[in-house]
Amino acid sequence: MQLTTFLFTLFLTLGFVRSRAQTPADRPNILWIVSEDNNTSLIGCYGNSYATTPNIDRFSTESILYKNAFSTAPVCAPSRNTLITGMYPPSLGTEHMRSTNPVPSFVKFFPKYLREAGYYTSNNAKKDYNTVDQPDAWDESSDSATYKKRKPGQPFFAVFNLFVSHESSLHQPLPALHHDPEKAPIPPYHPKTAEFKHDWAQYYDKVETMDQQFGKLLDELKAAGLADNTIVFYYADNGGVLGRSKRFMYESGLHVPLIVHLPKKYAQLATAKAGSKTDQLVTFLDFAPTVLSLTGIKIPDYMPGRAFLGSQQKSPNQYAYGFRGRMDEAIDLSRSVRDKKYRYIRHYLPHKIYGQHLEYLWRAPSMGSWEAEYKAGRLNDVQARFWQPKPAEELFDVEADPDNIHNLATDPHYAKELIRLRKANEQWLRQSRDVGFIPEAILARIAQQTPLYDYVRQGKYNADRIIETATLASSRHPADAYELVNRLNDPDPTVRYWAATGCTVLKISSAREPLQKVLQDPEVAVQIAAAEALYGLGEKQEAVAVLTKALTNASRPARLQALNVLQTLGKDAAPALDLAREIVSKNPMNSPVNDFYDVRAAQTLLNSAGL
Repeated sequence: MQLTTFLFTLFLTLGFVRSRAQTPADRPNILWIVSEDNNTSLIGCYGNSYATTPNIDRFSTESILYKNAFSTAPVCAPSRNTLITGMYPPSLGTEHMRSTNPVPSFVKFFPKYLREAGYYTSNNAKKDYNTVDQPDAWDESSDSATYKKRKPGQPFFAVFNLFVSHESSLHQPLPALHHDPEKAPIPPYHPKTAEFKHDWAQYYDKVETMDQQFGKLLDELKAAGLADNTIVFYYADNGGVLGRSKRFMYESGLHVPLIVHLPKKYAQLATAKAGSKTDQLVTFLDFAPTVLSLTGIKIPDYMPGRAFLGSQQKSPNQYAYGFRGRMDEAIDLSRSVRDKKYRYIRHYLPHKIYGQHLEYLWRAPSMGSWEAEYKAGRLNDVQARFWQPKPAEELFDVEADPDNIHNLATDPHYAKELIRLRKANEQWLRQSRDVGFIPEAILARIAQQTPLYDYVRQGKYNADRIIETATLASSRHPADAYELVNRLNDPDPTVRYWAATGCTVLKISSAREPLQKVLQDPEVAVQIAAAEALYGLGEKQEAVAVLTKALTNASRPARLQALNVLQTLGKDAAPALDLAREIVSKNPMNSPVNDFYDVRAAQTLLNSAGL
């Protein structure tokens, strides 16, 4: 072990000396080619013979293929926040979809560092960074942005986003397909409906087109005489795209392809050789530090990631961490830890089903067919699980079970691994100062005053007690009921929120009277959590009245939280329907502002009532 460490350190030292000796003209160009919404299972060189990706497959034979690369979130905007800042969104308060919460003033979008060092930076063209934009990170960001506009001899960092594989490509079924739907591989958690067969085949068609666009970009680079001076990354921005992949904490949502090509003159900046495959764990946290490392720019101390290429490489990650907050209009909260063999998932709102309705996801015909099969009782246990509440913990052997369908968390043979990964998750929550446990209605108000990252470091966030309460609330241990009821009186509103949520999860009958008092809580997020718990205890009239009143609250996150609960109440939600109709009428679904997720949730509530 000591010899290995010595050789690794020696390699980095020699690489650093060579890098420092380079003249500005020798600095590598960096090209990022990013496809949208596809995991490793859609790429031929990752082992899928049904996939048609000849350009990426050929590229991999001259590059380093990373077998264990992971997005931090299973959806685009939070993951892109990680990529552009080099920081962990739950530390920044930017984990929820389409956040506008600011980052601290010292956090630069990392292309700024390259631009300041003389690089030409271009982005073609997606941003979606889940925070306040920093336009000066780019010389140009537009549909026509390209490295070709730089000054003669100027090094560049260029990003090209290939949108064709985005989930929206499935919203309209195509009449003719290249891939045969009857031969399309269907994962065991999906029923083999005609819609799933067609959606999967159509998705493979879109990935094939993406591969062609990828090949064209490489051809342009070569034609410009730049291939020998350009380090090329190919990766996907998150997994996807059919139901239970994008937005979900499984391999299908977080495991992304990553292939990096270093020309011969820069081969010393990698430990692996061209044409090889590595099992090194890499996450999106590592991408910004790696680009800075490759270009000889000092990595800022505030970035927690580890450079995996270049002169500032660090020892490889032991774990890859992932998160899920609110995805579009569906509120949820999960965290994940992945090593080279196991994926651990911790669900903090386990009473919510996996398959919460999302208007955008349901535009794919396959989703409606899956739901219809469930309602008709025609699904097996694996396929039906998506429509049921979650366990508190999941553990998967990803080597034996790449589809993540065999939960080992209750298997005593895997108790040691479960405890190890549970501990790793808990340590990371505290180390990263994860603020995602603050209800979004409170989180958004804090963000209007100060960045959440700064708020935490002002000593205003009691992470230990909040995370402990969230763990008690979600573990489904009846022995925790007494402590949860006590914490309904805690001075911290976030602790009270989680105590009330625990009353929902455990259905604590002794909590009726304390919960009724909490209905008058100064924080609307706590009121809503108490109302949800009381409804589950049979106090329906009081609960629905509080939830209905919350729809008039000025806070959009509060309205959305109430609507998420109301959607589960069936006919009992009737008193809230007029207010839901009013929310929709102010911002109809076809308006440009339909990212106002309370509007989508209100429409879903009305649809479920047949209105």
